[in-house]
Amino acid sequence: MTTTGTHFNYYLICHRKLWLFANGINMENNSDLVYEGKLIHENSYERRSEKFEEVEIGGIKIDYFDRKNNVVHEIKKSDKKEQAHEWQVKYYLYVLEKHGVMGTTGLLEYPRLHKTHTVELTDADRNDIARMETEIEQLISAEGCPPALTRSKCSSCSYFDFCWSGE
Repeated sequence: MTTTGTHFNYYLICHRKLWLFANGINMENNSDLVYEGKLIHENSYERRSEKFEEVEIGGIKIDYFDRKNNVVHEIKKSDKKEQAHEWQVKYYLYVLEKHGVMGTTGLLEYPRLHKTHTVELTDADRNDIARMETEIEQLISAEGCPPALTRSKCSSCSYFDFCWSGE
């Protein structure tokens, strides 16, 4: 199994969401919130795709990579899950390093908030990522789906109806 940035993001948000996504239950296609995020991504920096390139390497897909300055740009709708976003970018930096692209930094961008956050990869992060990769693989390959989080943490999740339809 190849771990992706989305796996890292979901691992830090909700183990159930990670398991469902990794096991082929994809609710993002039906979510207005996910669609809104895609629109923000596509329309916030309209000329970005002219300047930067998309990179697919080692199971990750980086939408905007500034090769000249070695910067990964990751656009998000909201900073509510900033820790998960940060680790997703750190994972991108980690994978790039594993493929010989050294000295890369990340930039989390929240266009609606007019906020940016620089992301760097430390030695401690590299150790944490190796541990998290193992835990992600164990979670994904588990026989059963992990339990849902408390309902209040799930209201803006694309899997909300799936997890709480029995209530």
